[in-house]
Amino acid sequence: MITKTIACPKCKKNFNIQGNPGEKIDVFCPNCDLKGFFSFPSGEAYSQPKEKPYSEKNINVIETKNLTKFYGKIKGIENLTFTVKQGEIFGFLGPNGAGKTTTIRTLLGYLKPTGGEAYIFGRNIKDNIVEIKRNVGYIPGDLNIYGHLTGKQFLDYFMSLRDTKAVLLDELLKIFNVPLERQIKGYSKGMKQKLGIIQAFMDDPKIVIMDEPTSGLDPLLQQSFYKFLREEKDKGRTMFFSSHILSEVDKICDRVAIIRDGALVTLEDVDTLKAKRGKMLRVKIKEKLDTFPGPKDMKINDGWIEFIASDDIDKWIKKLSKFTILDLEINEFSMEDIFIHYYKEGGK
Repeated sequence: MITKTIACPKCKKNFNIQGNPGEKIDVFCPNCDLKGFFSFPSGEAYSQPKEKPYSEKNINVIETKNLTKFYGKIKGIENLTFTVKQGEIFGFLGPNGAGKTTTIRTLLGYLKPTGGEAYIFGRNIKDNIVEIKRNVGYIPGDLNIYGHLTGKQFLDYFMSLRDTKAVLLDELLKIFNVPLERQIKGYSKGMKQKLGIIQAFMDDPKIVIMDEPTSGLDPLLQQSFYKFLREEKDKGRTMFFSSHILSEVDKICDRVAIIRDGALVTLEDVDTLKAKRGKMLRVKIKEKLDTFPGPKDMKINDGWIEFIASDDIDKWIKKLSKFTILDLEINEFSMEDIFIHYYKEGGK
């Protein structure tokens, strides 16, 4: 498979196409909708090392502007504005009922937005959702599969809907082994989830949108799935990863948006988000605990002084040096700490 950047002759917009040496493909400009075709030269012209697919950086694959969805008077999401960059794993974090699935289903055209705008590949979802979905893989959170079909019939059905070829099927089956000849009604929850993962990635989509994708996977398979996602990121694939599991977002995502009650409360690089919150300090001293001049949010729990050093940690170490230290713990902020900050403590 070859990736080539071409320019639209009408609007001069650059965009990527893929094909095999000698293949002639239909193309359309994602900016002005001009349609045409492109013929890839024969294999000799491509003896150089392979390029990463979709390798351009800082391109917004998904962009929302004040995206809003109300169910009558009930708010689903309101004024969501964010971007997903090409080639990143974008984490979308929140508990059940926060608005994650509503956001995804609105982006994919299953729900009509009440207000705002959303673009995928630079194309407005209101007018171009059919073309958009040909290049988007999707793992729904509530995976309902026709039980009377075999696994193979199910995958063939999805390929026929998208009019694509399952170029990654063999590779995926090595990781997510599924008995394709068996009827799906005999599958376990984990097998059904693996089948859902396969159908989302099998035709090499430019972006995969996942809603709680590890649900039903055993811990070992979860680790294999995380490894697979990292490898797909290295190829340049864009992935939107919705989850309520803090640890997996921390492990695999480049950036994370935290959603609460249908509204976005923060969006940062994972490492930057943790660094902004500083260090967690827990200390035991011989002296009376309330004699330590800690910050305003200092807490005393079970004989421990606990506080966050969000500025110069050296200042707090020097203050502690005036006391008799019995025990000391200094920890990085975890995603769980940040999540609790934004939910339990109403952080901003």
